[in-house]
Amino acid sequence: MPAYAIHGVDITIPDHLATARLASAFTSGGYELAEALAVLRHLKPPDRFLDLGAGAGYLCALAGRVRGAGAVAGVEAGPEMAAVARANLALNRLPAAEIVWGAVVPDDHAGDSIPFTVRRAFWASSLAPPETARGTTVVAVPAQRFCDLLARFRPTVLGIDIEGGERDLFQTRLPADLRMLIMELHRPAYGKAGVKRIFDALSAQGFGYCPMGSKSALVVFERVAAA
Repeated sequence: MPAYAIHGVDITIPDHLATARLASAFTSGGYELAEALAVLRHLKPPDRFLDLGAGAGYLCALAGRVRGAGAVAGVEAGPEMAAVARANLALNRLPAAEIVWGAVVPDDHAGDSIPFTVRRAFWASSLAPPETARGTTVVAVPAQRFCDLLARFRPTVLGIDIEGGERDLFQTRLPADLRMLIMELHRPAYGKAGVKRIFDALSAQGFGYCPMGSKSALVVFERVAAA
């Protein structure tokens, strides 16, 4: 099983998921680099970090090194990757950091499950319509409503990388103690109108663009005090 060390975090990936592109990103230190730098820049005591789209558990482990396992949790839709994330947190002596299996959905989602397209390149797995391309599988995964996750984990800093699923989340009233979001936008999934929808919804709840840590599609939003 391939093993890597990046920013002091040890990561292992099962052989059948270890693509050449992934290996290159880990070896070069480029894997989720913008997200990692934003987390390291902004996360501080007494923050609680929730990562939506936890993948291999890298950002959860990184946050756990800053805040401790009890202040960190993640949500991952891929059945295999949820198990990989838990294993990597245990590898980094953070077994108490919780990984919830399921796909993050808006509060008005009907039903307890949702189809999820799993790709061998796990970071590209998503709620997008099923594909017939080689290496894809559609599975039913638990639907994790956004409002329930916020109430359960009470994050002050939220990481979001869910391949387009972020567009419709922010009709939910965000809790007052949530101070920052570190989010990857997916413009190909929803276009300029979707990006505007996200910015408008967050602005209406008192969040503004934060240039420190933002880079390209990785955008940091911070709660802005009223003038």
